[in-house]
Amino acid sequence: MEIRPLTSETWPDFEKLMGPKGGYGGCWCMLWRKTKADHDRDSGDVNKAEIRKLAESDLPPGLLARIDGEPAGWISVAPRSAFIRLQGSRVLQPVDEEPVWSVSCFLIAKVHRRKGVAEALLHAACAFVRERGGTSLEGYPIAPSKTPYPAAYAWTGFATVFERVGFEEIARRSPTRPIMRKSLGQR
Repeated sequence: MEIRPLTSETWPDFEKLMGPKGGYGGCWCMLWRKTKADHDRDSGDVNKAEIRKLAESDLPPGLLARIDGEPAGWISVAPRSAFIRLQGSRVLQPVDEEPVWSVSCFLIAKVHRRKGVAEALLHAACAFVRERGGTSLEGYPIAPSKTPYPAAYAWTGFATVFERVGFEEIARRSPTRPIMRKSLGQR
């Protein structure tokens, strides 16, 4: 497995992974980066253009995994402040004043699910954040009350994956939505 940041060079893999609909209903992984009204208005081509612009910026918006030369998975990771929708969330509002980075979304190709891709991406996200001076990484996964839970609806990841990577639950304002954090140490 090869994991690289989303840049203009890796854009074709991202586009292939997202498919013709742009991931989940034209989201192009912009859901958390916009207000609900803006996201609903902009689905499809506008979201695609905006994530592409981020891919061409100095701070890649996430990481792509490839297996045998094919795109296998995606993780969105950025400073929490980049995810506007988190700021207004009753359930996912900040726990404290710590300047954390956040993992907001995963997309794993169906043929690569249950093969450790999400876990590998989460490990890589920790390294990505640490390399950029971040000291804490948060995630907002699903902790389903019933199993099996469809992976397609767990775009924020599963709590069990975060636990395997060393994240700890720091808050839970909803029965199925823990806030999990991992300290990345000093740089």
